[in-house]
Amino acid sequence: MKNTRQIIASTIATGALVMQSALGSAQQVTSGNSSSNESIRPFHVKVSEQSLADLKRRILATQWPEQETVNDRSQGVQLEVMQKLAHYWATGYDWRKMEAKLKALPQFITTIDGLDIHFIHVRSKHKNALPIIITHGWPGSIIEQIKIIGPLTEPTAFGGKAEDAFDVIIPSLPGYGYSGKPTTTGWDPQHVARAWVTLMKRLGYKRFVAQGGDWGNAVTEQMALLTPPELIGIHTNMPATVPADVAKTLQFGEPAPASLSAEEKHAFDQLDYFYKHGLGYANEMANRPQTLYALQDSPVGLAAWMLDHDATSMALISRVFKGEAEGLTRDDVLDNITLYWLTGTAVSSARLYWESKLAFFAPKGIAIPVAVSAFPDELYQAPRSWTERAYPKLIYYNKLEKGGHFAAWEQPKIFAEEMRAAFKTLR
Repeated sequence: MKNTRQIIASTIATGALVMQSALGSAQQVTSGNSSSNESIRPFHVKVSEQSLADLKRRILATQWPEQETVNDRSQGVQLEVMQKLAHYWATGYDWRKMEAKLKALPQFITTIDGLDIHFIHVRSKHKNALPIIITHGWPGSIIEQIKIIGPLTEPTAFGGKAEDAFDVIIPSLPGYGYSGKPTTTGWDPQHVARAWVTLMKRLGYKRFVAQGGDWGNAVTEQMALLTPPELIGIHTNMPATVPADVAKTLQFGEPAPASLSAEEKHAFDQLDYFYKHGLGYANEMANRPQTLYALQDSPVGLAAWMLDHDATSMALISRVFKGEAEGLTRDDVLDNITLYWLTGTAVSSARLYWESKLAFFAPKGIAIPVAVSAFPDELYQAPRSWTERAYPKLIYYNKLEKGGHFAAWEQPKIFAEEMRAAFKTLR
């Protein structure tokens, strides 16, 4: 029988609440098979004081484990970090600030294939703005992209030019945030991709681009494989470029091929580390998402699970809660976790791992124009050589010196500049 590493590595590299009062108070659509309404309806976020009081009570009632027996993060998120996070969450954090930001954005619900889909839609005031649909991943949400809305829609206020403008559409994945929770199987990345094409057509766009990282990359690449004539190009910050021979070597824990360049060897080492030390969450969610009841019941348990996504992100967030200045703030981190808690989407979001049979990092044979931004602290920084082979119509490649898995969230200025440069030739 294959061991855990082989199972997940094979899948990824080669082939593949507030259970009571809070859900209703957040005005979330939680089910999705009853309506065929194709209209676009306004959506407004509103969370009750009762829900926020319940969250605080649960944080303060956390039953803590003993401290880890090592002096590093090798056993997971450290107790000191989680206790600092919990203390600030219960005593200093204010959800209403994020709620006000969300209320200031035009948000909507529309029903696609029987499921209510939530999305932010901000139109630029500039003529000939390029429509872009941006898809988040896990453990992300629409909150990942909020910082880039202004720079993309109003570039002249952020160092850009009017001709750089975008209309921005940011949907919540099914089972995430304020989108509906699927009540049947079948909402895999391919299904989401079809839904996103339907959404863009429903909004009246005859020409648009798409962007994503993490699950957002999987969905965006599947959109490209559908080759809808309206989709003229895509951008990804977590590209799928790993050659089959390299993927096989990683799968079985073999040494790096001697033929790799220095850049390729660095990418290999990043992936090798991720396969060895970073796949626990993916393994559990891909195999047994319904087992994660504890995440739905304990806010601190949910927070720890979400923080332990990858080593560099966890290290960054750990530094943030130890008082160091980083690309993210304490409020940034807790805004995202709190959204998951208030919408009760710990388990429903995890099911996407169970649904998907795609290989995360294997090239898919995309035939339309592709732009890639390779951030250094991503799960791996895709080498130009692999990227050029994976995307025959590569129109843009840039190797960045700063930024990680949550690039738009961590480095919004850099990310917005990348979007302007990436799609310049397609305008």
